[in-house]
Amino acid sequence: MKELIDLHIHSCHSDGVHPPAELVRMAAERGLAAIAVADHDAVEGIDEAVSAGAQWGVEVIPALELSVEHGRYRDMHILGYWINHRDDALRERLAEFRRIRDDRGRAIVERINRKLVAARKAPLSYEQVRSLADGAVGRPHIARVLMDAGYARDMGDAFKRYLIPFNVPKRYIPAADAIAEIRRIGGVAVLAHPTTVSDNRRELRRIIEELMQLGLDGIEVFNNMCQKDEMIFLQSLADEFGLIVTGGSDYHGIEDDVEIGIGRGGLAISRHLAVELKKRAESRAATRGMPVE
Repeated sequence: MKELIDLHIHSCHSDGVHPPAELVRMAAERGLAAIAVADHDAVEGIDEAVSAGAQWGVEVIPALELSVEHGRYRDMHILGYWINHRDDALRERLAEFRRIRDDRGRAIVERINRKLVAARKAPLSYEQVRSLADGAVGRPHIARVLMDAGYARDMGDAFKRYLIPFNVPKRYIPAADAIAEIRRIGGVAVLAHPTTVSDNRRELRRIIEELMQLGLDGIEVFNNMCQKDEMIFLQSLADEFGLIVTGGSDYHGIEDDVEIGIGRGGLAISRHLAVELKKRAESRAATRGMPVE
């Protein structure tokens, strides 16, 4: 029996490189039992992934990732699992988020182009950037155009020389709204890579307790953003608070040291986490008289 999973993967529908079906094929080749394609503010790739999962024998969990703010903290990420991705109200709201992300991408390109023109170099075409994105425009799409134009050696170089210096801040959703929306559509809300929120363990504990009061269901204990001792700390918090535990590579296809189902340092996530995640979703659905697809 396949025993490993990856609950945090991005496709070309947000800031990943590969189409959803390709991600599923890659997961199958690595022997994974289940994956979640959790794109930023986008659900358009889920049906393609589910269909490919049926073909390749990989369970695909409908998911998405929302960028949120809570108090003074910005760019926190909340993952929603087993969501009803066909919900009309959700899709309308995500369409607005993508419009905002598209405006941000256009503004970043304009900033970069001012630098390029000042250096007597040809500016980037935003239409070319847009053509690479099947959903929301992400900075990796801009990086690929920079690489194609010969302005950057690789993704890392593009970010260092252009995308970080000429970044435009994101717009964030209040954490309370994001969690409420995920739960409204039957999903399970999980805080992604918690140690990126704060490396102060007392403060992180306080934040997680506050998010629990808003309806947070779980935390991503196993992730590439923290060390082994931090994962032990996160596991202890999950045990103490009765939170669901998840894990994933946060694979985009642009990293040199991250692979689907593995992550950095041989990170591996057990299949039983997906089982427990589905149980929580089924329990919630049962109280609403709704099936989990």
